[in-house]
Amino acid sequence: MPRRGETAVVPIDMASGERGGGQEQPKGERRRSHGPGHHGRDGPGRQHRGRPPPPPPPVFRPFRRWFPFLVPLFIVANVVLFVLTMYVNDCPAHALATGAAIGGSVGESATAQGCVLVPELGRFAFQSFKENPLVGPSSATLLKMGALETSKVTKDHEGWRLITCIWLHAGVIHILANMLSLVMIGIRLEKEFGFMRIGTLYVISGVGGSLLSSLFMASNISVGASGALFGLLGSMLSELITNWTIYENKIAALLTLVVIIVINLAVGILPHVDNFAHLGGFTSGFCLGFVLLMRPQFGYINQKNSPLGYPMGVTKRKFKIYQIILFVIATVIVISGFTVGLVLLFQGFNASEHCSWCHYLSCVPTSKWSCNTPNNFCMSSQLGNQLNLTCESTGKTATYVLNNPNNTEAIKHLCVGLCSE
Repeated sequence: MPRRGETAVVPIDMASGERGGGQEQPKGERRRSHGPGHHGRDGPGRQHRGRPPPPPPPVFRPFRRWFPFLVPLFIVANVVLFVLTMYVNDCPAHALATGAAIGGSVGESATAQGCVLVPELGRFAFQSFKENPLVGPSSATLLKMGALETSKVTKDHEGWRLITCIWLHAGVIHILANMLSLVMIGIRLEKEFGFMRIGTLYVISGVGGSLLSSLFMASNISVGASGALFGLLGSMLSELITNWTIYENKIAALLTLVVIIVINLAVGILPHVDNFAHLGGFTSGFCLGFVLLMRPQFGYINQKNSPLGYPMGVTKRKFKIYQIILFVIATVIVISGFTVGLVLLFQGFNASEHCSWCHYLSCVPTSKWSCNTPNNFCMSSQLGNQLNLTCESTGKTATYVLNNPNNTEAIKHLCVGLCSE
């Protein structure tokens, strides 16, 4: 979005009355004009031999441009963690162990147990599409790596999951969509505002998305950088508002940004998408933009960089009054919002129980899909080697004969397979 003076700002020359005019010359060195055709004693087209040409007017950029390195590091970290998650997942090994536990042959094909692309990827093979439609690891592996589950935060006091879940992704489709968005949004912002402010905004917005998700989707497992990305998107909107005077095409920039935000939030009503993380991240980033991305006004910059000795009129304030008001309001909202949210979360508050319609903000059921995401929780009863499992989300029941009744890992995978059928 073009800004006024984005390329360069030149101090005003009070002598000539023009922006970017040359410096005032001493009285003794001013050249007189003798009218048309007079070129001075040196003749036409000739310069004074002992006098160099006047220096160009001072030019400076109003805002520093940064080299983006933090956002590319974030992208590398997300990709590395996804590869590590797939390595830990090891679908073929878990599938074979599960088959052996229920009396199958240890050498039974892992592909028959539900793994995808086993010959090509080996231990990096994906879970079945029924279990993970985003082409990735199992939910059990994601939990092991630090995915967000509200019960583990409230009951097991694992608050660190609010941060670790930002760096994990549920599948190839998930990570590709998020990393492409991070390239387009994050690198531009880091160039303009630097790694400190954008890095802070990214992490805090991600935690804000995790916090709202854990309050409204207590029974789901949540991973992904979507909350942090929506925080960057929200900060672009607040940055446009608080730095309104430096933009040229204000209305066009605002409408374009609003349309992009609405489209991205509308995608969140699809199944398998945690829109509460999007809303929490967007709100956090929108408020933080007023705090972290505020620019000084151009009048202050011109005065600060004007040549010494030139009167610049009334001293300009660094920030406009409305910028300071928005800064204070946004700071209060961020601090109070995170404080109240964390207190409610660790007290076990389930916001969805107190809002009968709020679930429509994350998923709207239609004839094409259902919003009832299967949860891999099972009721079990065991008598000797016989195991009876009932999936809580679907009501399906199955009976297995275990070679090793104490193999809890195999029982977990049997539950996941039953709920995914």
